[in-house]
Amino acid sequence: MTRDLLVLGGAGVDTTVYVPELPLPYKDTYHVPPVDDRIGNTGAGVALGCHALGLGVAFADLIGDDPQGALIRHALREVDCRWGPAEAGTRRSVLLVGPDGRRTSFYDAKLTPEERLPRELYADVRPRHVHVSIMDFCRHVYPDLDGVPISTDLHDWDGAADYQKDFAYHSDLVFLSAAALPEPAAVMRDVIERGRAHTVVCTRGADGCLVMTRGSGARAFPAAPLPGPVADSNGAGDAFVSGFLYGTLRGRPLEECVRMGAIAGAHACAVTGTHESPITESLLLTRASI
Repeated sequence: MTRDLLVLGGAGVDTTVYVPELPLPYKDTYHVPPVDDRIGNTGAGVALGCHALGLGVAFADLIGDDPQGALIRHALREVDCRWGPAEAGTRRSVLLVGPDGRRTSFYDAKLTPEERLPRELYADVRPRHVHVSIMDFCRHVYPDLDGVPISTDLHDWDGAADYQKDFAYHSDLVFLSAAALPEPAAVMRDVIERGRAHTVVCTRGADGCLVMTRGSGARAFPAAPLPGPVADSNGAGDAFVSGFLYGTLRGRPLEECVRMGAIAGAHACAVTGTHESPITESLLLTRASI
């Protein structure tokens, strides 16, 4: 079974609470707009984002036999999904979102020691590219993916924690955020020098991103303008990855991949929710003037 993209791990449910300010001062009760449970987490975002862009996507993950698992199955019903049982249940996040779109996330990873993503869930997929989420049960998959380009997103890694290093040093294309990095270029260089990555992309929110390739220094790229008022920033990083991977799989040059990622990320900031309204291929190409 041939697919453009295989995404491994990373679906969950976000409970989103829109609050009057962040950080939120202590108060016994706040009256807030309706609280919603939505599809969330990084792997689901990349899978849904790339599917909306017209790529053939397969997705394999572990979820619980619980209401949150049912929500995920429904949200990803149009994607080729393969589910294994998560012993501790479906991963969840509570997101506090301020008026300016910034968020604070409380993540419940539902960890089960020694849990692994079964190879049989994805062994029949012949993907052109694989995106591996930084789930502990996915770190063993790399030997099964020999010969296929692999990407990962390290999110707000500080450049030192051991947890992300397997993913950082065994992936060909590495995304990460500058949120916890005082010197992003040094960490990007370390990933390239110690691992197999040919490209590292460090997103910086409204300041755009830095891109480093093997044998080059860090290049700065601007963010794309928002297409409307900011709604919330949930899913913006996953949208950026989706746009970038779309460009990569369509054979676009690096500069166009970065622009597509930026446009997809800006779109995500202007719509509510996490992954319900990803940018479409036609809209992406229109905004990119391609």
